[in-house]
Amino acid sequence: MKPTDPSGVTGTLASWLAGLRYTDVPAQVRERAAHLVLDGLVCALVGAQLPWSRRAVEAVTALEGVGDGPLMGWAETLPAPSACLLNSTFIQGFELDDYHPGAPLHSMSLVLPSALATLTGTGPRTGRDVLTAIIAGLEVGPRVGLALHGGQMLSRGWHSGAVFGTHAAAATSGWLRGLSSGQFEDALGLAATQSGGLMAAQYEAMSKRMHHGFAARNGFYAAGLAEAGYTGIKRVFEREYGGFLSTFGENHDPDPDQVTAGLGDVWQTENIAVKAYAAMAATHSPIDCANLARARGITGDDIAGIDIWVSHAAYHHGWWKAERPLETIGAQMNIGYAVAVALLDGDVLAAQFTRDRISADDVWALLDKITVHHDPSFDARPSDLQRARMTITTHDGRRIETAVPGPRGGATRPLSNTEIADKARQLACDLVTAGEWAQIEELTLGLDDVDDVTVLSKLICRQVPPLPIGL
Repeated sequence: MKPTDPSGVTGTLASWLAGLRYTDVPAQVRERAAHLVLDGLVCALVGAQLPWSRRAVEAVTALEGVGDGPLMGWAETLPAPSACLLNSTFIQGFELDDYHPGAPLHSMSLVLPSALATLTGTGPRTGRDVLTAIIAGLEVGPRVGLALHGGQMLSRGWHSGAVFGTHAAAATSGWLRGLSSGQFEDALGLAATQSGGLMAAQYEAMSKRMHHGFAARNGFYAAGLAEAGYTGIKRVFEREYGGFLSTFGENHDPDPDQVTAGLGDVWQTENIAVKAYAAMAATHSPIDCANLARARGITGDDIAGIDIWVSHAAYHHGWWKAERPLETIGAQMNIGYAVAVALLDGDVLAAQFTRDRISADDVWALLDKITVHHDPSFDARPSDLQRARMTITTHDGRRIETAVPGPRGGATRPLSNTEIADKARQLACDLVTAGEWAQIEELTLGLDDVDDVTVLSKLICRQVPPLPIGL
């Protein structure tokens, strides 16, 4: 079974997915992908027992009942689609997971849950198979996002990763199912028609944590339906009426060629960023500006006012005048809050998002002095979208100016593989023993040589304690 138009954008992508093999992927890409998996696994364990994650498990279990799909960080199983939804929700649970700077989505929260859910039905697979399937999803998601001009989706109010994340999840699940190129065309069409996500969820809604979960589950369903012969929209990226790009990109000049640009030569997996802070990605460059000012000796008591300039996507996504009471999700999304705690505490991790810290008077006294502005010059090139500059005015009239081309962990200053492993060990230390994590790390970074990934999933899909902080 072949695509209806093998030379078209959808057909070309579908054929590439069906033909992708482990040996087609350069060694450095496979190595980076394994480290991204490691980051995703530890993010899942951090997120698994958060209050909003436990609420999600209770609600979904009541709706769906039990099954054989394992939950990361839980000693329980649910139906595979439900496990896919929740595992993604855990990875996204505390704003610590990866992101793509040019096409904002959180890839591991899409592809890893889709892979685990698919394995529930397909049986044991080698680490090489699972790694190849994950890379398939890591390559597809950003390309679809770039065709919609990435950050523009955030500026327009869409939760971008939930919009084009369905395709990433479908690619991973479809590869593990061994879909033909024609079935992949159906899977992509079925994924596209299930895309959605409103960014207003960022202010106070628990549902923001679950948006990528909906996309992961929908992509998983898309691949399963396609395998069963249930057809989807043909040529979904080319359709002028009701197609994916024409509809989501209406009046915004979508670029279909980005979907297949550099397939097999340019690997988007290498462009995926790993977070250094527990906050939304657009806050990270302002955080780094704050850290530079703090390193110059600036304290909260010195500050009369702070002005921050960012790109259109960062401004629309990350700036509004916060008001009390501020929920954890709102604090993690707000540039002003992130900058305030960075200046006061010197860090933006779990301790900065407890109820007590979010409500603290020193934070709000400084937050009231912060204003964020849109700098159109940061919009000219995709590589500039993560730039930020900051001017701090002190009570004695000094002006301290800082600027960064992008955040630590982002495209301009990526974390090394060693730094990703260090981050994972630091986060895991409160959740599993050092010996247990060493075993998880060895298996994950050595996926190439794992005969049956069940041994890894058993280590991850067991009960972990909640984070030892007051959330």
